[in-house]
Amino acid sequence: MYNAFFGFSQNPFNMSPDPSFLFRSPQHEEALANLIYGVQSRKGFIVLTGEVGTGKTTMLECLRDFLNAQQIAFASLFNSRLSVEQFFEMLAYDLDLRCNRLSKTEVLLSLNNMLLERAAAGRTTVLIVDEAHNLEWDVLEEIRLLGNLENRRGKMLQIILAGQQELDRKMEAPEFRQLKQRIALRCTLRGFNLQEAEAYINSRMSRAGLKDQTIFTPELMEEIHFRSQGIPRLINAICDNLLLTAFAMETQTTTLTMLDEVTADMRLDYPGERPYRSAPGYAESAVRQSQVPFRVE
Repeated sequence: MYNAFFGFSQNPFNMSPDPSFLFRSPQHEEALANLIYGVQSRKGFIVLTGEVGTGKTTMLECLRDFLNAQQIAFASLFNSRLSVEQFFEMLAYDLDLRCNRLSKTEVLLSLNNMLLERAAAGRTTVLIVDEAHNLEWDVLEEIRLLGNLENRRGKMLQIILAGQQELDRKMEAPEFRQLKQRIALRCTLRGFNLQEAEAYINSRMSRAGLKDQTIFTPELMEEIHFRSQGIPRLINAICDNLLLTAFAMETQTTTLTMLDEVTADMRLDYPGERPYRSAPGYAESAVRQSQVPFRVE
């Protein structure tokens, strides 16, 4: 709606995970490198965790692009609320196994044959499970057993479990100790710090066609970072709403008043105590408050 008004070629803050807009922060570079290394080195189990909205699905999209480019077969399960039977049916469907997909036994036999053929040709296969923190114990146990398929060169099936921080806590339970021991690589995503958040906003706007943007001032971006706690998804939602508000008001700049309105409409929760801010007005207000004399009634 506002793209032409601001001069964007496309929406800079689309909520859908788009690898073309990937902001290569150090932590995202490291996570993607670990995912690719784990697959290429046939490490077996790789776990990717992070708070909601930190970019896990975007990392998986980038990994899928890499796997497609390298012609590496993979299955990608995006719905983790599955029974054991549904899990094997979806696995067979994604890997295009020629078998009765409703029979766990036939799926396992067909999968084993495919993995052996690919391993003999020096190729590997990948299973990606998103939202893995929602997996039931019996499904996780089946996934663990799939990780036992190996030859002398390493694991024949590379398994990537991605999920929220509850996945890490789930792995600490006694019943998951066998799976925990098999995890070769762990990657964790966190919210951006202030410098990363500012670079993230500027990067997305530049990629959308607006370099050297002046719509968001450094002071406002600092406040956006504070209210979003550096979570990329929240930054996208806030900035998108700010641009829409500015467009409706026919102005090329955004303000703190607009931000207050947007975050109120979003019912955004953030810490009530604001740390020292460099933005005009914040520091002066803090100084004035500190100079109020203490009175005893």
